[in-house]
Amino acid sequence: MDSNPGALHWRQRICRYETNCSDDWLFREAVPLSTLSSMQALLNAIATMDTPQDAQRIFHGRGGLYQGCEHWVLDAFPPVLVLTSFKPVSEDELAVIHAALSARWRQLETEAPLNWVFQCRHEGRTEARLMAGGVPEPHVVTEQGTRYRVHVLTGQNHGLFLDMGEGRCWVREHVQSRPRKIKVLNLFAYTCAFSVVALQAGARHVLNVDMSHGALAIGQQNHQLNGITAGASFMPHDIFKTWGKISRGGPYDLIIVDPPSYQKGSFVASKDYAKLMRRLPDLLELGGYALLCLNAPELGVDFLQDQMAALAPELRFVARVANPAVFADVSDERSLKVLVYKGAN
Repeated sequence: MDSNPGALHWRQRICRYETNCSDDWLFREAVPLSTLSSMQALLNAIATMDTPQDAQRIFHGRGGLYQGCEHWVLDAFPPVLVLTSFKPVSEDELAVIHAALSARWRQLETEAPLNWVFQCRHEGRTEARLMAGGVPEPHVVTEQGTRYRVHVLTGQNHGLFLDMGEGRCWVREHVQSRPRKIKVLNLFAYTCAFSVVALQAGARHVLNVDMSHGALAIGQQNHQLNGITAGASFMPHDIFKTWGKISRGGPYDLIIVDPPSYQKGSFVASKDYAKLMRRLPDLLELGGYALLCLNAPELGVDFLQDQMAALAPELRFVARVANPAVFADVSDERSLKVLVYKGAN
């Protein structure tokens, strides 16, 4: 006899849904029609997805373009799919999604098993559970040929921010286009994805600064996974208490600033971003570039541009890096902002 009634309840649902997984049955019997209707955009994305090879977003309800699906996100961290809801959902809804994933997996005729994880993020809490298959350990994914260590069953974030894919492309192309090998400062480095692509592209040196020892440890592993044994250094310190050491390593040809929008006790974008901007002119090499990133829906592009004009007028705005198409949003002001600035020659 199963000691976990909840687990038994879940397996009974899965058995019932997979036994009756025709589209007509799903629409008529599985959950109320109103609920199914609100899930339709997510179900359509599942029904048309290909077998994921690279880490990628498959469905982005958070962009607000799919009414009723604003709380759903589906990512691929091959060989695992990760479904995230930003509000509590019912077991029946999860069972319908499992049936949809299973049906698509059979259509794709892949030999790999279906592995998927469900994460619920609500009111400051994050819970994750394995719904089918398994998760490899270590779990390594690729993006445009670069390898990264991820963790999809622990923590709120997974080790690689998929919405920053075009930002990483910009860094790679920018470093490759420079007439000489450049020095890079990577602030709020997290797991050092920017550093890896910069060094792959030919950067001379990258200084990675982040107050999380654990994140930087994974960052070191990411360099090793890609055969990078030199050119990167790691500083596990609070950036605002480490300007002396950071300055001694400069000036830098490229400064990447990718802070959290809000991290209690360490960074609040609305008041702390200005402290970073003031430092840029002194840290940049003549003619150097800065990549300013901000993922705070409540703060638009003007927040960055107006403060840069006031606090670092020596730098001029060059361009905004487009987000990956799958991250389309009802408002460009809400979505991830990645702005390029250039210092005076």
